Amino acid sequence: MSVSLESVGAPAGALSVSQDAVGLAGVTGPDRAVLPVSTGRVAAVVAMPAADLMALLAAVAVAGLLGGISGWLVLGYAAAVFLVLSAIGLHRLRICLRVGDQSGRIILAAAVPALAVAPWITAAHAVALAAGTAGLLLATRVAASAVLRSAHRHGRLTERAVLVGAGPEGRQLATLLDEHPELGLRPVGFLDHTPGVGSTSAPVPRLPVVGGVTDLGALVAREGVSRVIVCDPAAPDAELASALRASRPQADVCVLPRLPGLGAAVPVACLDEVWGVPLIPLRRSSPAGPAPLGRMLKRGFDVLVAAVALVLAAPLLGVTALAVRLTLRRPALFRQVRVVGQGALAEIVKLRTLGRHGDPDTSWAVPAEQCGALGRSLRVTHIDELPQLVSVLRGDMSLVGPRPERPHFVRQFSQSVPGYAGRQRMPAGMTGWSQVHRLNGDTSISDRARFDNYYIEYWSFWLDLAVLARTVTSIAAEAAATVSRAIRSYRLTGG
Repeated sequence: MSVSLESVGAPAGALSVSQDAVGLAGVTGPDRAVLPVSTGRVAAVVAMPAADLMALLAAVAVAGLLGGISGWLVLGYAAAVFLVLSAIGLHRLRICLRVGDQSGRIILAAAVPALAVAPWITAAHAVALAAGTAGLLLATRVAASAVLRSAHRHGRLTERAVLVGAGPEGRQLATLLDEHPELGLRPVGFLDHTPGVGSTSAPVPRLPVVGGVTDLGALVAREGVSRVIVCDPAAPDAELASALRASRPQADVCVLPRLPGLGAAVPVACLDEVWGVPLIPLRRSSPAGPAPLGRMLKRGFDVLVAAVALVLAAPLLGVTALAVRLTLRRPALFRQVRVVGQGALAEIVKLRTLGRHGDPDTSWAVPAEQCGALGRSLRVTHIDELPQLVSVLRGDMSLVGPRPERPHFVRQFSQSVPGYAGRQRMPAGMTGWSQVHRLNGDTSISDRARFDNYYIEYWSFWLDLAVLARTVTSIAAEAAATVSRAIRSYRLTGG
């Protein structure tokens, strides 16, 4: 993903920046204490959820006074509205606090749960409940936004921010943030390879270039930065992506679109803004893939499916293991240590598909002709990988994730293939997003790393289900094609 950017709006102000410009003392000092996220950030984060709770409690009270609706039903409705507001991102702290941009989704959040309770109340009560709740939500959010803006103007409840890119676009945003304190951002400086060059025709804040792009993760932790705004830095895309990945668990990241019209591709309610300059927020990511709740859901699904699949596949595994033992005259199970996560090694078990063949820990691809008929059929149908269900049950692997690789090749590819090391952030899987795109075996490692990182960045439970469904259909198609070829060969040879 390219995140290089360009100017998006009015002419930029100018700022001459240098490493020795006035800044925060000790920003780069090795003994600088790590600062926690500011209390202003914490207070601002809870402001909108608190406003929503007040509105919903008021809605419950009004419904109780008017009568006609069960108290428990109204409480369930209020809880559902709060969950919907959170699920659609309306509890994310935005830079621009304009409530009008969110009004459509607020009304939707109030209306959808009303449809769920409609069978137990009259249509008039359902409409009144949804309309009244939406009105209260809008009113409390307007009030909360006004309070936050006032606090920001007086220097309270502000957030520390860093601008990644000291070019004209970064200097323009620095100027706007200085002119509009109601936005609540207090930049600590720029990060870039080289200071930007521009005119000095407009007054701008004196912000230092406090380091390079690679310093982003350390700066975010050290200075308690909670906002990162990417403004076309002079850094390679791979370096920038790695730096953003390191900062996103602790800070909200917004990207200034490279072209002015790119922001139009994102719904207005999902955009953010600094005084007319659109920003595209990136969703926060965990350094280990899904958030804790997602990891729990993924692990529970893995255990359930792996246990059922192992029981169902046990007879097939028994018969196949016996056939392998009789055919190859070697142990049916092949064991090998693989990298299954960040710094994690585990022994992976497969059914043996070929006899002796060099060093399996350093030999890359095995030619298909070196596998016998049984080995080829096991590989095509992926039956040889069914013993890995035990690894899934043990927690060494997942059903879906980047494929586990041998330590020798992990070291090699991590040094030579951009983004390859990042795929170790999530536990390895029996199948994965790259595998269903046929990126296994002797295929492009860079493509494989790109697809695996895409899976980690955009993981969802539904994506896992999609990968598993595509895996099953792909195996079925390959098995059918193999059988068809065998039948044609048999007929051609007159067997």
